[in-house]
Amino acid sequence: MNDAMMTKDFWYDLPEELIAQTPLERRDASRLMVMNRETGEISHRHFYDIVEYLRPGDCLVMNDSRVLPARLLGHRPSGGAVEVLLLRDLGDKCWECLCKPGRKMQVGSEVIFGNGELTAVVREVREDGNRVVEFCYQGIFLEVLERLGKMPLPPYIKEELADQERYQTVYSREVGSAAAPTAGLHFTQELLEKIRNMGVNTAFVTLHVGLGTFRPVKAEQITDHHMHSELCMMNEETADVLNRTKEAGGRIICVGTTSCRTLESLVMENGRFTVGSKWTDIFIYPGYRFKAMDGLITNFHLPESTLVMLVSAFAGREHVLNAYAQAVKERYRFFSFGDAMCII
Repeated sequence: MNDAMMTKDFWYDLPEELIAQTPLERRDASRLMVMNRETGEISHRHFYDIVEYLRPGDCLVMNDSRVLPARLLGHRPSGGAVEVLLLRDLGDKCWECLCKPGRKMQVGSEVIFGNGELTAVVREVREDGNRVVEFCYQGIFLEVLERLGKMPLPPYIKEELADQERYQTVYSREVGSAAAPTAGLHFTQELLEKIRNMGVNTAFVTLHVGLGTFRPVKAEQITDHHMHSELCMMNEETADVLNRTKEAGGRIICVGTTSCRTLESLVMENGRFTVGSKWTDIFIYPGYRFKAMDGLITNFHLPESTLVMLVSAFAGREHVLNAYAQAVKERYRFFSFGDAMCII
């Protein structure tokens, strides 16, 4: 008898029209499903009601990573259109990139962006099809990107984004992600201030979200899936706040699966935190014992994704799949620009 967990155990049926294509006008007006992780009991609220579920002495942990406007649309000297997506900074003006159309982007191929203030040459084609691209520009690359780059929106979002800042959290500051830590998109500065005034601590970690976050789980058994690596870090100030929160009996509530993965990657065996950074490929699925997190604020995730598995590890697969079925029935909005869930 094989009782290994199968990827198909995390499937749910989602009508396509429930995938949110654009953000709501008001960040904190999205709906909020609140679930008791012990009983599975559910209530339907709005995100600004989150204050009712937080207590003085709790600590909200947020990922302050900022999305790189990493989609560059250019053309070859012959005129053919090319799309280049920045994946990883390799130093010396070189980046690992995804290029479309790939067959036209061989070693030595040139690309021109904008009015020519940015140009690029393919230096290497890797085994996985990614390209090493060398860029040529004047000044600071990030500033050039802010002018020429577009947000690398997830593949299920077909609409162009009118305001690029809506795919950034209001507290984003460390540039480096290929996708937004979307649970944080619901917070406004006013709501955060209200939360702090209640005596709830806030702390920031950084995990640069890779595009692997959208990679489907292809393995039949989930233990055969290999997680992508992402860089995460914690500073002294955050480690101190987390340790004080634990000592005083407060709850640590993670905003998003990226904050959760960061804490669970950097917590020590004795449950304490210290300054650190590492490449993490932590894969959290049912059976995992949480050492750091007491509560989770998160969006609704893709069927059979590692993120649904993480949420199921925290709140139980049956509870989570039941909650998702309720969300579909109540016509919640799903994925990056969708509604939120608070598991506590």
